[in-house]
Amino acid sequence: MDGQLIAFTGVAAGMVAMPGADFAVVVRHALDSRRAGVAAAVGVAGGLLVHTALAVAGLAAVLVAVPALFGAVQLLGGVYLLYLGVGALAAAVRRRGAPGDAATAPADSPAARPAAAGRSLRQGFLTNALNPKAPVLFLSLLPQFVPAGEPALPRTLLLATMVVAMALVWFPAVALLVDRLGSWLRRPRVTRALEAVTGALLTTLGGILLVEVVLA
Repeated sequence: MDGQLIAFTGVAAGMVAMPGADFAVVVRHALDSRRAGVAAAVGVAGGLLVHTALAVAGLAAVLVAVPALFGAVQLLGGVYLLYLGVGALAAAVRRRGAPGDAATAPADSPAARPAAAGRSLRQGFLTNALNPKAPVLFLSLLPQFVPAGEPALPRTLLLATMVVAMALVWFPAVALLVDRLGSWLRRPRVTRALEAVTGALLTTLGGILLVEVVLA
């Protein structure tokens, strides 16, 4: 493995593991169930696959070069994060008024599991796919690790595959860890606190994106 590839592995691992909206979404769904958490994690990796594919195809450059298009993606991303954040805050309020663990019972029923997993997968995917910062990040990052004189496409494909593979390891691991700690994390007070924190984080990130659209 060449030096540039080793360096990229470290940079990409830090980028994937950095807490953000995708991390918050995985944790929130993992609080419901292991299945929902893993589904959200796979969705996040799927959203990342969209950005890496766009970067490889060169379409990300078009997105960044056209302010109106970039602004539209930023607007959609901000609105969606606000939607998720408000939903998490509302869930925290509902749990506060629910006796014991009654608020989580419906999601644990066998009939609700497939629908919950599908919703988690969709939310994980959209959270990452609608992230307007990702195209800029990949456009600035991937070319730095393509050696001079080497064909860009095969190398970029390799780098993009590495990023997606890391996401497929990291985010399910986060979901499984949250599930492993479930007996403590699913205590009513702890669950409400985590719902409130993730809701506040998602709402803040969504608000920042919308402010940037207005000020652009």
